[in-house]
Amino acid sequence: MNAHDRNMSADLATVRYGHDGDFLVLRPGRYVLCAVSGIKIPLQALRYWNAELQEAYAGPSEALQRWKELNS
Repeated sequence: MNAHDRNMSADLATVRYGHDGDFLVLRPGRYVLCAVSGIKIPLQALRYWNAELQEAYAGPSEALQRWKELNS
C-alpha cells in the first residue's frame, strides 16, 4: 500500500474542543475542517475554535466571521 491507496477520510480527526485553550483528539487524524470555510486545518496548526459550538476555524478572520454571524 502506498500513500495514494489510503482512505483520505481516515485523515480527518475527531476533536473535542475545550475552554482552556486545549483540545482532546477523540479519533486520530491529520486535520479537522474549518466550520466556516471548509479548509483543512492540520492539527498542529489548530489555534482557533469555539468550545460551545464544537467548531474549528482556520484563522482569526473565520472565527470573527462566525462570531459576527452569531451576534448580529
